[in-house]
Amino acid sequence: MKRLSLVLALLLLGTGCATRPNGQDYLALQPEFDLFRFFDGDVVAYGLVQNRSGDVVQQFTVDIRGSVSGNRLTLDERFTYTLGDGLRERVWTIEKGADGTYRGQAGDVLGSASGRTFGSAFQWEYQMDLPVGDGEVRVRFNDWIWALDDAHILNRSYIQKFGLDVAEVTLFMQRR
Repeated sequence: MKRLSLVLALLLLGTGCATRPNGQDYLALQPEFDLFRFFDGDVVAYGLVQNRSGDVVQQFTVDIRGSVSGNRLTLDERFTYTLGDGLRERVWTIEKGADGTYRGQAGDVLGSASGRTFGSAFQWEYQMDLPVGDGEVRVRFNDWIWALDDAHILNRSYIQKFGLDVAEVTLFMQRR
């Protein structure tokens, strides 16, 4: 019985993170994604949030205004939610390190976000307290962005709690 419980526990844990992208798989893909070049200017994004069962629980648009100064990118994001949450804002400050990695901060992000480019892909990780009902839930975001061309990207965010996926966000972004 203990062996069966262990096998079931391992299977459940494995289903929470079985399909993670691997950055090494994208190194040779084109076009190469340049975070600063893509977000320098105005971008519009269209997104949806799915719960663990795959049901769409929220839709939204984001107007993003980006500006680059040296090794710093500032993103002013204005979210408009379809279901009751109205307008929210977030301002990111992202710096590119000499080693090619990225660090970022925003008012609702806990600590720092970190990221790295892999050819046509970009991975971005951070923690935040998400508003849920009358409270908040601390989660980890594991974002993957893929360049489709110089003007379009696709973003998939895996939202995790206790190492398990609890929701996913899919965004399509277009430079204006």
